[in-house]
Amino acid sequence: MQTEARVGVVVEGGGQRPLSSGHGGGGVRNFHSRKHQSWQQQSHIGTVSQLLAGGIAGAVSKTCTAPLARLTILFQVQGMHSDVTKLRNASIIREASRVVREEGFRAFWRGNLVTIAHRLPYSSISFYAYERYKNLLQSIPGLEGHRENVSSDLFVRLLGGGLSGITAATMTYPLDLVRTRLAAQTNVVYYRGISHTLYTICRDEGIKGLYKGLGATLLGVGPSIAISFSVYETLRSSWQSRRPHDSSVLVSLACGSLSGIASSTATFPLDLVRRRMQLEGAGGRARVYKSGLLGTFQHIIRSEGFRGLYRGILPEYYKVVPSVGIVFMTYESIKMLLSSPANC
Repeated sequence: MQTEARVGVVVEGGGQRPLSSGHGGGGVRNFHSRKHQSWQQQSHIGTVSQLLAGGIAGAVSKTCTAPLARLTILFQVQGMHSDVTKLRNASIIREASRVVREEGFRAFWRGNLVTIAHRLPYSSISFYAYERYKNLLQSIPGLEGHRENVSSDLFVRLLGGGLSGITAATMTYPLDLVRTRLAAQTNVVYYRGISHTLYTICRDEGIKGLYKGLGATLLGVGPSIAISFSVYETLRSSWQSRRPHDSSVLVSLACGSLSGIASSTATFPLDLVRRRMQLEGAGGRARVYKSGLLGTFQHIIRSEGFRGLYRGILPEYYKVVPSVGIVFMTYESIKMLLSSPANC
């Protein structure tokens, strides 16, 4: 969930500053002028091209960081059916070695195909919805004339980001659940591919099984993307108003990474609970959590301690910087290709 937010953030704001710099002072007025010019430049490539560029950028990023993503999931679900005392010796290197030894190197990309299938529409919907929600909110009486007001602008970013995350998550949730089921498999393979997983879940758990854990997802994805968008744009605006001639690549990478760390830290417990609820009853195994969202939190804290809510946070942190960097570079490259004279 956390890195999904970064995709939308960088697509929306990353590197949109005009490359030719003939500006004088670096005040707030000049910054907003550049921001307006950047939006005109972005709009030039068209909505379809923006969605395509954002989706491809997210897919490339997910593929490159798939090993860390799978390690995160494996750590998150370890406490469900394992003896907690055995988890004390768990480490990233030890778990990575086990995957290579028992499942082969290609196992790091298990479930990556469905990740890409999920990432393309998720990134596109998230980015597109954020712009639409932001424009809608800015047209509300009382907000339309205060776009340069810090508190009003922050409110628009928070609410717009949260609504866009909820919209994208709801529309693509079954694919996210399938991805978790495939990635969480180790030696025993119960689900074979996307279509088989969808069929098996519907057969064993009913159609409602495709939306298992949706409540925890919606509860977490809104704040996650809201934090990512608001932290990213606030840091980027402050940076560029003070140092308008710094590299847009450096600004986007640094601000995007910090926003990713912030959103991961704040919402990781919900992400962990979401993963575990998605795996309830998977492969015919017995249910572990039977008392809803709050009961699941209490069960984890009681059996694994408060640290159990952050199981797997380290590989999540490690993938933030490369994820943001890859998304930014891929998006900018595709945008430049689509906006070239030959494609206009």
